Amino acid sequence: MFSDFAFNIFNKSIEKYHIKDDVYQSFENPYSKEDIEHLLYRKNWIDTVQWHYEDIIRNPDINPDDALVLKRKIDASNQDRTDLVEFIDSYFLKKYQSVDVHLDATINTESPAWAIDRLSILALKIYHMAEEATRADASLEHREKCQAKLEVLLVQKNDLSSAIDQLLADIESGAKYMKVYKQMKMYNDEELNPILRGNK
Repeated sequence: MFSDFAFNIFNKSIEKYHIKDDVYQSFENPYSKEDIEHLLYRKNWIDTVQWHYEDIIRNPDINPDDALVLKRKIDASNQDRTDLVEFIDSYFLKKYQSVDVHLDATINTESPAWAIDRLSILALKIYHMAEEATRADASLEHREKCQAKLEVLLVQKNDLSSAIDQLLADIESGAKYMKVYKQMKMYNDEELNPILRGNK
């Protein structure tokens, strides 16, 4: 199933990141650019680095200048994340371009890649909640609460995985069809953001 395939790649990215556990470490993609694995690994790496950016920026003692630099990094990361989702959707559009779509086919509320985006974030939640559930320096109460949350996340992972695989099966059979809307984010565009336009 595609969801298991993707989740395994997400875990490889997460585990690789945590060897150094440093947002400034260099990125190396172990997969060929021609393969969907390349996009999935890159997508999760962006999510993983941003997860840790979000931890750092919440430090109440962070220097304001450093916080501004980090906010810019988070903004750039969000744009990269959106771009990767659209690349992944392009993969599915190409893969299913020859499908004979049923006359009564319906469209899904989100594209496959945006559902896979949620699975990538969920992989991070599961990884870090599992850490908290077994953290040696945490209280028993903390560990038990985190274990309960982890169990909910694992149920959510199963539900989301089933939904992704069902959606892809429906698209492949022609029961559903893909229609992708580019995000068209306005705040990074010098012509669409009035502040950036005024500063040109």
